Amino acid sequence: MENFTQRIKEHADHIAEAGPHCRTEETTKQALILPLLDILGYSPFNPLMVRAEYQADFTGAKNSERVDYACFSEGELVMFIEAKPYNQKLPKHMPQLSRYFNATPNVCVGAVTNGHEWAFYTDLKNNNIMDDKPFLKIDFKNMGILDASELAKFRYGHLKTENMRSLAEDLTYLTSFKSVIYNSLKNVDPEFVKFVSNQADPTLRMTQKTLDNMTPIVKKAIKDVLSSLVTDSLSAPEQEKPVEIDPLAAVVDPDNPNIVTTYQERQLLVYVQSILKLSTDIENIESKDTASYYSIVFQGKNNRWLLHYDGDKKSPDIEFGIELSLAHKKEISRAGLILESNNHINLPDPSDIMRLPGLCFDALAYCQNDENFRRG
Repeated sequence: MENFTQRIKEHADHIAEAGPHCRTEETTKQALILPLLDILGYSPFNPLMVRAEYQADFTGAKNSERVDYACFSEGELVMFIEAKPYNQKLPKHMPQLSRYFNATPNVCVGAVTNGHEWAFYTDLKNNNIMDDKPFLKIDFKNMGILDASELAKFRYGHLKTENMRSLAEDLTYLTSFKSVIYNSLKNVDPEFVKFVSNQADPTLRMTQKTLDNMTPIVKKAIKDVLSSLVTDSLSAPEQEKPVEIDPLAAVVDPDNPNIVTTYQERQLLVYVQSILKLSTDIENIESKDTASYYSIVFQGKNNRWLLHYDGDKKSPDIEFGIELSLAHKKEISRAGLILESNNHINLPDPSDIMRLPGLCFDALAYCQNDENFRRG
């Protein structure tokens, strides 16, 4: 969380520097909006996470109407984003965003942003009907103390439909309560004076004279309490910060330090699971790492491996556990990947496996067929 908070702070500094130069919507998207999506874990370069100019298929949708960005988390469409130029104020009404939100029941958040201001909407009042008012507004030019922790709830894998309603309700009440408390403490209205006085002394008879006498005392009490709270906060011993695990770091096997699973290897598994999730439960697609190679296997069985991956080479490659047919070789060629002489396929980036769905499906089918593994 500390690393995330630091990245949010750095992004706010970036907006302060680059924002004034973003004079068009497209520049705002590229310079301010997409970097934040990346910080939240939605890679702009991965269509499994972010799709630009998204067009939904629903009654009443016009061919010319598109949402600027649709965000997907673990295969589910969770958030629509409408972008505006940096210098444009956020609109109060977004009919197009509302139509898309209302027609897509599994989407739990609609957002509109000009790069520095973000307004988040959900369906708190009526299911599948986007609210008129946002439940959360964040301005990177005027960040609050808790804004980073609120943004963390929108990270990839954390944004869940079932949690969003509770979050929106809590934030809506929190905003209202903070406003009431702030105004009560700042202005010290008569009702607040009566409340404090009666809590302190239930037998006190609250006449106008008593109210006039108590008001300055309550005001001084508020100042003393706030001052005391600040002093206590500053003098409190600093708690030891928990060690944050870098999600991009390699993972070393505690039982064998020679087995190191890299971030690229873990990403490859996620991509293969996303391809095959319609053909089998993703729990059936597992990984096996050794000191020599990394494998993706079916149901944890070493002999039923879909592919081997070697990412330690200067040019990383994969080898499928099936014999490559002419159709497979054509698929590799169409994907723009290089088939090496030993039937290994050059794979510059783990995401390139998304270009080979046919090979992945055929490798899975081979591993699912028990006849291929019976001893003769």
